[in-house]
Amino acid sequence: MVITHPEKVLFPDEGITKGDVANYYESIAPLIVPHLRGRPVTMERYPSGIAKKGFWQKDVLKGFPSWLERVDVPKKDGTVHHLLVNDARSLLWMANQNTITPHVWVSRVPELYHPDLCVFDLDPPDAKRGDTVRAIALALRALLRELGLESWIKTTGSKGFHIVLSLDGTSPMGEVAGFAHHVGAMLVTAAPKHVTQEFSKADRGGRILIDTGRNGYSATFAAAYALRARPGAPVSAPCTWEEIESGTIDPGSVTLRNISDRIAAVGDLWATFAEHRQSLQPAIDRLAKLR
Repeated sequence: MVITHPEKVLFPDEGITKGDVANYYESIAPLIVPHLRGRPVTMERYPSGIAKKGFWQKDVLKGFPSWLERVDVPKKDGTVHHLLVNDARSLLWMANQNTITPHVWVSRVPELYHPDLCVFDLDPPDAKRGDTVRAIALALRALLRELGLESWIKTTGSKGFHIVLSLDGTSPMGEVAGFAHHVGAMLVTAAPKHVTQEFSKADRGGRILIDTGRNGYSATFAAAYALRARPGAPVSAPCTWEEIESGTIDPGSVTLRNISDRIAAVGDLWATFAEHRQSLQPAIDRLAKLR
């Protein structure tokens, strides 16, 4: 794959170029592609770099090579032709479109209505809430364990964390989304001074949003190991619960510049993620008894 204009600067403060971004995605392909494969992708693109306004692209209608895989996804009054990133070549094609972040569905083709992920997005009002957001993440893990579920965690590459469940894909999307919303409501009840489900920033009162809307049809979240379009070139990086407990990792502490060293030190922390697929139904039944 030939990368056009590799000298173009996409992260001006760091001097990170389009070629650097493409090299990152090429090197991280063995780790990131398993989290992308089969999932409709929305591309977050910055043709003039992150200092200028970018745009999100769902539909891939023209200007793509014949080998590039897509999936036709129904929408109201039409169809969206989403990109599928199933291999390193597709990942590099995506990077060549000045894409910084691939955002993905919680389900894969052909079972788009049966998620194999459930995502809880902890979104604090600012990056200064590190200790509080880690405490809320641990409280969410404890609640999910009470429901019989083991969870995984990664930085968002922004201000918070994604807590993710690996599912067996047997529950329909509506049930998964409803489950996530009710778990979020339980967390709000347990810590009303610190957590909210109010989506409007004006209504949050400085509290941490537990966003469960990532689990609905056509909703997306930043994939594991995705680069984020923010100063410092942060990465949405898998981490361990021990790092959360000790406070040794922050939401934006893993970047394009240091992730190679991190992987050399800790390895691929989500290498076995897909091997831990869980049925959500027992947890739904337990939740119904607690409510």
